[in-house]
Amino acid sequence: MSLSTIRTTIDEIDDAILSLLAKRASLIRDVAQAKQAADAATYDPERERAVLARLDAKGAGLFPRDSIRAVFREVMSGCLALQEPARVAFLGPAGTFTHAAARELFGLAARYTEAPTIDGVFDAVRRNDAAYGVVPIENSTEGSVTNAVDALIEGDGVVIRRELLLSVSQCLMSRAAGLTHVARVYSHPQALAQCRVWLATNLPGAQLVQTASTAAAVREAAADSSGAALGNRLAAEIYDLPVLRDSVQDVAENATRFVLLAAEDAPRTGDDKTTVAFAVHDGRGALRRVLDVFDDNAINLTRIESRPSRQKAWDYVFLADLGGHRVDENIRKALAILAQRCPMLRTLGSYPRYRA
Repeated sequence: MSLSTIRTTIDEIDDAILSLLAKRASLIRDVAQAKQAADAATYDPERERAVLARLDAKGAGLFPRDSIRAVFREVMSGCLALQEPARVAFLGPAGTFTHAAARELFGLAARYTEAPTIDGVFDAVRRNDAAYGVVPIENSTEGSVTNAVDALIEGDGVVIRRELLLSVSQCLMSRAAGLTHVARVYSHPQALAQCRVWLATNLPGAQLVQTASTAAAVREAAADSSGAALGNRLAAEIYDLPVLRDSVQDVAENATRFVLLAAEDAPRTGDDKTTVAFAVHDGRGALRRVLDVFDDNAINLTRIESRPSRQKAWDYVFLADLGGHRVDENIRKALAILAQRCPMLRTLGSYPRYRA
């Protein structure tokens, strides 16, 4: 076929796609009415997750699988906006990795609200200013985001509804002519820590300046002719700051785990996790006896850590991720036992295990 014929065929396919999108959008009115009659929530994260998984598994020939998810996420986001845009709070400002995670979960059509702190995200969900919140909770190289862990433990009325693992590629961006002209590097402490070896090797004389977020760092660097920032490409695009070096993190496989916060956790899928917080009585073997309860009920602990209780000096609370849903018989039985043995026990959400 000639180039003009190929282009004509592509135009016809694009027109057919638009026609199908219009047909899909028209069905959203029926969906909205059915949900209203059933008193169901407008946004159903589990349904969206199942749809994306089915389409990803089906594939579209040579069309990249990652792009299938991206395209249909925006299709669903746009259709959702015809009913009621999802109200989502995230740790801002715009351009942070959390902003990127929120867009990965909800697409472009959601109604986003920037919160200046992690506690602010929890408060927005608690007050129903936002139906959902997105915060980082753990990095694969730097460990837990302690502010998020503490807010989760103390966050009455807010639980985990979903989790997302997002690859974190740190870019060095600046208006400087090159590395030799960079005198200061701005970024969040986590980002600076993730790039400490690269910075020591390539910018040993640069001053490292901590900021509240990677996006705030980009704003600072944009106004500093000798400054650079560590952040993601989304921030570089938003603030129009050139990227000097890409992927400068010390560990190539660098990822951050984000959690979706809501007033209610997710229904059981059969491939779930449950996060709990508990305290133990002070005494020899107290923690071991609690862990034995999980082992006795064939529960796999995928993560456990301790945090100061913030109620009493040298008093600790434990946070654990369990394999399974809180309605599963073994989880339910173990939690019932722990409720009798622990001075404090809270279930912080059951949600689908993340699968790429």
